[in-house]
Amino acid sequence: MMWQWALVPLAYLMGSVSSAVVVCRAMGLPDPRAEGSKNPGATNVLRIGGKKAAAITLFGDVLKGVLPVVLGKALGVEPMLLAMIGLAAFLGHLFPVFFGFQGGKGVATAVGVLAAFSWQVGLALLGTWLAMAAISRISSLSALTASVLAPFYVWWLSGDMAMTATAGLLSVLLVWRHKGNIQRILSGTESRIGQKKKAA
Repeated sequence: MMWQWALVPLAYLMGSVSSAVVVCRAMGLPDPRAEGSKNPGATNVLRIGGKKAAAITLFGDVLKGVLPVVLGKALGVEPMLLAMIGLAAFLGHLFPVFFGFQGGKGVATAVGVLAAFSWQVGLALLGTWLAMAAISRISSLSALTASVLAPFYVWWLSGDMAMTATAGLLSVLLVWRHKGNIQRILSGTESRIGQKKKAA
């Protein structure tokens, strides 16, 4: 049905709500786009605002990936359109229209999208992140590892080629958004989980 295509821009608008900025404003914390790593995501909010603010931010970022896909599934949209809805929510997080198109790196929202499509994929991604975080204590490395494996998990656990292709695109965009982190990982200067950013 043609009206179902309206879910694509709706998903983008939902993704454009920056949980990090909203949470920091509500809790009287510094703007995450100007403090710490300057990334509006849960890891940076953890650095500048603590665990509670970070947990709320993480929940919000995951939720805005989950809701559009769940809505699409409930309305019975075809797999290709469902994949586009998920991609739109993710792009909204990366390039939010409400915040000058300056968004986060998209890990939590991508996980939300893929977990809403398949809870088994969500568990695989979470398990990968937790395992790498326990080994390396580096959030970005954990996210990158899960991101690279995401298309394989989707293909293996669902066999849906439209969502597998979308997961591949998400993976490429996530690696691109983490290029600075990759450079710091290689140089040994990347911050570890729970470590505050050193003052310049």
